[in-house]
Amino acid sequence: MDGASSPDLAAAAALLASEARAAMMLAALDGLAWTATELAEVAGVSRPSASEHLHQLVDAGFLAEVRQGRHRYVRIEDPAVAETVEALAALSGDLRPAGASLRAQRADRELREARTCYRHLAGRLGVALCVGLREHGYVDGGWGLTEPGRDWFHSLGITLPDAGRRPLLRPCLDWTERREHLAGVAADALLETMRAKHRIEPGASRRAVRLTETGRTELAHLIFSSARPDSPAEQSTSAPQAQKAVV
Repeated sequence: MDGASSPDLAAAAALLASEARAAMMLAALDGLAWTATELAEVAGVSRPSASEHLHQLVDAGFLAEVRQGRHRYVRIEDPAVAETVEALAALSGDLRPAGASLRAQRADRELREARTCYRHLAGRLGVALCVGLREHGYVDGGWGLTEPGRDWFHSLGITLPDAGRRPLLRPCLDWTERREHLAGVAADALLETMRAKHRIEPGASRRAVRLTETGRTELAHLIFSSARPDSPAEQSTSAPQAQKAVV
């Protein structure tokens, strides 16, 4: 080393080297607020141990604390944190097997089909939407939003900025599909609009979502192409396969 200042990357990485803290951060990718008790259950640790882990994550800026009356919650507030956790998850290799119970297998299937990944869509639905937008010329080869793409977002009632600190669109490698879905300002706005207009609805598990009938009708031309056997419509009628856990 030449003695110049440098970021303490090892300290930041050490926070996620804990199985419990890593599990908490992955759970928090749903963008919602969690209690310490809920995250203790997710991480498989005691409530006092969870509080200590959360104290470290909050101090480091990985999580933000939100208080409502006597209640204390934590959540990811910085998109850069979510993007970092997403990127590390994509580099992690094989996913852990799902539990053998019917409940665990059902939750795993739902999360693979469609889920939120912080503030955007992921799973087969997110990947199929990404492919459809590119095939229709709404997203170019450099992951930029084209003029027809802006028009499509505008048709949904979404007005996008011309420029900003975060990109309108960027690729995000899907942990289960091992293909890209879309992240960025436009992808965030799309998820928010689909929720507000009831184009998607919550699934049985915390991060799972599913298309409503209206949502399926409106997005059919993008995501239900017979040229893509991995589209959500095709997958829903195929025989179940062995599942791996989704985080």
